[in-house]
Order: sequence, then C-alpha cells, then structure tokens
Amino acid sequence: MCESNAYIKKDDKEELYLESVDLIKPEDSRIYMRSLFGEERVFNGKIKEISLVKHKIILVEEEKI
Repeated sequence: MCESNAYIKKDDKEELYLESVDLIKPEDSRIYMRSLFGEERVFNGKIKEISLVKHKIILVEEEKI
C-alpha cells in the first residue's frame, strides 16, 4: 500500500490527524483529505512536508493575523 498518515505539527510534537490518506486536494488555505476507508476531513492550514519513504504528511495550521 502507498497511503500515508497525516499529522499536525504543533511546537515540536506531531499529532495524528488522519490515517491511511488516499487523496489530498489543496483548496486555497484548506486541504481536503480522504482516507482509504472513506473518512473525509478538511484541514485549515498548509502542507509543511511530505515524506514518501516514511509515508508521512506533516500539516501546519494557518497563522491567524
């Protein structure tokens, strides 16, 4: 399988946001994600890093002005 897990990075910690992510669609300042199991989530922020080898997607929240 080639799916990855999505994590939210806060300070120096990573919190699991969605497992087995199959689809990622950036839309303005939001990121739409769907898992292999059909779970859908929309994250307000941006992608900081994607590691294909580690199967990891790191997300960061959008800074509020």
